[in-house]
Amino acid sequence: MKNDAVVVVGSINYDIIFKQKRLPRLGETYSADHVSFCGGGKGANQAVQCAKLGLETHMVGKVGNDAFGNEMLTSLGSYGVNLDYVSSAEGLNTGLGVVNALEDGSVIATISKGANHSLTSEDVDQAEETIKKSKIVILQLEVPKEVVEYTIKMAKEHDCYVILNAAPAIELDEEHLKLVDCLVVNETEASFYAGTNVASIEDAESVCAELSQYAKDLLVITLGEKGSILYDGTKMYRIKPEKVDVVETTGAGDSYVGALAYSIINGTSHEDMGKFSALVSSRTVMNIGAQEAMPTLSDVVGNLNK
Repeated sequence: MKNDAVVVVGSINYDIIFKQKRLPRLGETYSADHVSFCGGGKGANQAVQCAKLGLETHMVGKVGNDAFGNEMLTSLGSYGVNLDYVSSAEGLNTGLGVVNALEDGSVIATISKGANHSLTSEDVDQAEETIKKSKIVILQLEVPKEVVEYTIKMAKEHDCYVILNAAPAIELDEEHLKLVDCLVVNETEASFYAGTNVASIEDAESVCAELSQYAKDLLVITLGEKGSILYDGTKMYRIKPEKVDVVETTGAGDSYVGALAYSIINGTSHEDMGKFSALVSSRTVMNIGAQEAMPTLSDVVGNLNK
């Protein structure tokens, strides 16, 4: 029998976030207004959001044998993420992200893959019994694509619901893509997979039919402050963004994915799923960082019907 559990296979990063008024010009040394040190990586972020919403959450990933790795293990554990399948990679640094967060909340990031790209199919094999018992497997593309494809196939063999957040966008084998139950992309990734520019809600709606071939159940296109689109192959749901004071947007998309997983496990309708996910992600952008800023279920439950 399946447990109401989630397995996240993905990246674990340590983030350094500079809050600054603008980016430096070429050759310029520019002083940030504030610096924060936070947990990051799309996989770890999504795992934390799932755990903060009360889901049993297991992480499969790699950290370096360094101080950043130790700090990430401590941090993830403090949020309730199960770390039985997270191991240290000798001779490699923990994934590292340097994020420039501007005054309007927009972010530009550079990452070092580090230990994330030492993750192997054998590491996923270690978690197979847990995957077999779990309802949802969540993946992103900050670990080797052959590991992602291997995990998709394993998850479907065990009748798991697969959420693929195809970020950053890379070419994937169509055979594996078509096994995905829920595909989540932002406007940049939607543009990559559709082969045309997606910049508006209308643009997103126009590519839904094409991209839905890679989503057996649900396609989600997020567009930041413009909102999001959910498409189930028959009906399209246009979800309005929550209006909040944006501090910076790191982890907003990962929050959205975690909220989707919560909604799927709880049998929420697609429209309500979109509204809940938008609400959860809106709370993340109100503070610095990703994991630290992500809301718990009690943080958002009072706003569900507003």
